[in-house]
Amino acid sequence: MPNRRRPPAQETMLAMINGYWVSQMILVAARLGIADLLAKRPMTAAAIAKRTGVQAGELHRVLRALASVGVFAEGSGGRFRLTPLAQTLRSDRPGSLRDFARMMVDDYNWRPWGELSQAVATGRTPFSEVFGLPIFGYLAKHPEQERVFAASMASLSETENAAVARAYPFGELTRLVDVGGAHGHLLATVLKRHRRLRGVLFDQPQVVAAAAKSGYLRGAALRGRVEVAGGSFFDSVPAGADGYMMKYILHDWDDEKSLRILRNCRAVLPPKGRVLVVENVIPRGNGPSFGKLLDINMMILTGGRERTREEFRDLFARAGLRLRRVVPTDCPVSVLEAVRA
Repeated sequence: MPNRRRPPAQETMLAMINGYWVSQMILVAARLGIADLLAKRPMTAAAIAKRTGVQAGELHRVLRALASVGVFAEGSGGRFRLTPLAQTLRSDRPGSLRDFARMMVDDYNWRPWGELSQAVATGRTPFSEVFGLPIFGYLAKHPEQERVFAASMASLSETENAAVARAYPFGELTRLVDVGGAHGHLLATVLKRHRRLRGVLFDQPQVVAAAAKSGYLRGAALRGRVEVAGGSFFDSVPAGADGYMMKYILHDWDDEKSLRILRNCRAVLPPKGRVLVVENVIPRGNGPSFGKLLDINMMILTGGRERTREEFRDLFARAGLRLRRVVPTDCPVSVLEAVRA
């Protein structure tokens, strides 16, 4: 028989070109909660369709296609079951990516990516061009999407936060401010590991107001050790701490806005204080790097960027800080430690 396989390079490129087909099908599976339904037992597409109120024939075709790339598997009797990849879409698993899929492939993230060519041509931020306002302003006007966004960040960060708490010696500090700390999932993880440390959760007033409902800062281990403060890190940050931590904050912003945040930290930093930036550090070379892809997402959504070690060092210097060391972790992010210059 003739060889019907395409050349390997062509096969790989086709998979890259068609990548959005897979991401859209994953979005369907995540929205319908199919991995949760299959956690108890394999089911046919017809049974899943009946439970979720969709069309059985169309759903079967989507699940069959997902099975062809390792997400779900079809067995005897047309029953679909979970695979290791599909397990990551379960809501009840640590580090679940279900909410991340629901957020990242949602319309408000999807549409700006279609304007990447314009961003390259003009330097403008596609999200603002498409929706007429910045992404965080958009989320503030769409509470359900903001809720899913917060949940996705929490679930994605779950394993990262534990790695950060293990890697850096937070126990050398006495009071730590989590700048832009959202609902406090990172701060809670750090405080539970370092029992003598006290913390301050600082974010926009409506964000920290919702933190009480999220539950991350509850429990006997944290009782009396956490304060909550609302405000804008572009205006100021709470004083009286020897550590200022921010995770996935600077990458949201261009250098000018990032400098405002860092300078506000520098303004209240004691002589032996530390500014801790937890982010991807873009590596040299051509190897695979999630940070290099995330960099383009930030270009599209916020006008921000991922940075190299040298770019962080220069940014810190302009804010009156000195990059002292970069602490790697067991996950893609590192902890960049800066002190007063």
